[in-house]
Amino acid sequence: MAVFKTFLKIVNRNKFIIILYTVILITFAGFNMQTNDTSTSFVASKPDILIINKDENTGITNNLIKYIQNNSNIIDIEQSEEAINDALFYRDVNYIIYIPENYRQDFMNDLNPKIEIKSTGDYQASLAEMMLSRYIKVANTYKKDLNNEEDLIKRINETLEKEAKIEVTSKLDSDSLSRATFYYNFLNYSIIAGLVYIICLILSSFREEKIRKRTIISSMNYKKFNRQLLISNGILAIILWIFYVILSFILIGDIMFTKHGLILIANSFAFSICSLTIAFLIGNLINNKNAINGIINVIGLGSSFLCGAFVPVEWLPDSILKIAHILPSYWYIQSNEIIKTIEVVNIETLKPIFINISVIILFSVGYIILTNIITKNKRKIA
Repeated sequence: MAVFKTFLKIVNRNKFIIILYTVILITFAGFNMQTNDTSTSFVASKPDILIINKDENTGITNNLIKYIQNNSNIIDIEQSEEAINDALFYRDVNYIIYIPENYRQDFMNDLNPKIEIKSTGDYQASLAEMMLSRYIKVANTYKKDLNNEEDLIKRINETLEKEAKIEVTSKLDSDSLSRATFYYNFLNYSIIAGLVYIICLILSSFREEKIRKRTIISSMNYKKFNRQLLISNGILAIILWIFYVILSFILIGDIMFTKHGLILIANSFAFSICSLTIAFLIGNLINNKNAINGIINVIGLGSSFLCGAFVPVEWLPDSILKIAHILPSYWYIQSNEIIKTIEVVNIETLKPIFINISVIILFSVGYIILTNIITKNKRKIA
């Protein structure tokens, strides 16, 4: 109880600094949440194509041109090489198709006429390439069995008009889940940075000469002292965690009321407890208040960059992710990434998350044991 009273006095003495830093972190998290665009929706677009036809506009040649026209934006520019090259350079056109002389006649006579092309090499040009290749492959396939041009064109059109029926079976709100995952991934930095700063500030006050000497000569052993101090800091950590959870409901919305949202919250709670033990360990290692900001940069920013809080996990090299395994942040962020892909919530799909949370708990226990060892040794030295 004496430890808790002292803890409250120190918190009260530093309340303005603690509140200011907490507000800054919450504001920073909210700002990043609002400015981050996590939309992954795809909008189909048609490539800009220029057709230079040197053949008669009849038969199979005419059918090819109509197919291209129906599936692209046909660009009309001066048909000189200089104008064409300029159009490609300035991206006024993505793809240029040169239909050679006698293309229709050569094709019907099985002479395999070649269509030359020019392209910008971007994704629109690739789409145009796929379109042209599809027509030619279908035409060549039917030409092996059909010599009548009208029948050939009819079969080609029937095949090309067929479209795959796409049925979306997933009922996941992927956009909202992506936003929620981004927010809780970013929380890795906010929680660690906030707790390290606040707890190190408080523990450094316990290292003041008068308080330290009273603690050493008291009848309380170091384990009981650490336990009471850890519980006191734990209350502060839970308050900070609740602030961030409330903020997630405000910024993200209805998705936080679903099972996925509750799992994200539970995962962040486990990580908050682990961050508390990290901060408690660091607070017992350092005595200099001026070193706190440097520690935050190393621990908070380092773990966030290495484990995928700031940069999406899929963009990180395998070598970095292997190193990140030694940090609890990795297991926390991995759980968040798994949560956004779960369609049916059950024991089987949650198993990887349970494993990750268990690893985080083991980290927490390890940090507590390490803190007790360090505190015991420091008392002996004192």
